Amino acid sequence: MNELGIQIKISQELYIKDPQSTDLGKRIVSASITLIDELGFEAFTFKKLGIVIGSPESSVYRYFGSKHQLLVYLLCWYWSWIEYKIVFGTINAASAVDKLEKALTIIAEPTAMDNTFIHVNEVLLHKIVVSESTKVFHTKAIEVENEKGYFAVYKRIVKRLSEFIIEVKPTYKFPCMLVTTILEGVIEQNYFGEYLPSITDEHQGENRVLEFYKELIFKTIA
Repeated sequence: MNELGIQIKISQELYIKDPQSTDLGKRIVSASITLIDELGFEAFTFKKLGIVIGSPESSVYRYFGSKHQLLVYLLCWYWSWIEYKIVFGTINAASAVDKLEKALTIIAEPTAMDNTFIHVNEVLLHKIVVSESTKVFHTKAIEVENEKGYFAVYKRIVKRLSEFIIEVKPTYKFPCMLVTTILEGVIEQNYFGEYLPSITDEHQGENRVLEFYKELIFKTIA
């Protein structure tokens, strides 16, 4: 919990000890974001993390059972943060269309630092989501992890945005498919924009990703 009394809640299945409950836990989260961004997930280890935070490797294992569990935790923290922003960003929306536009803007706009949560660098975390999210969803253990609630927050976002779509167009038949297409598409387009810009339509100074998905969603449900 921060000085404003706001805390991003993460499923207890994603950690052994809540890292948000101690200074060491917050340092583990903060340093892991920096290190995964710097090294990539494959080269990242708890031993290297322990060196960075000045604590034994065993202390990291008191919070997370594996680096995969830590990665899922980080991605769930990101999506919980996005959910928090959507809830507060749409609470006073004047219409269903306005609500959907605001939610889409939150999802597709460039990520900026949120000083509400000082132990998390949201800009670097977003880069990890873009580059490493397939390692969370595309695993042999996905059915077991789904039963444990690993993906609950992501599913809540899909449900929330699907309901926004139905408010705008009650007869639209594929709201969940459209939402997941947009969520995953935003991640892919951000990745391509950074590493393979020649296959995107990005223009410097313009958020073409947001413009494209606004056009896609409203023309699709028109």
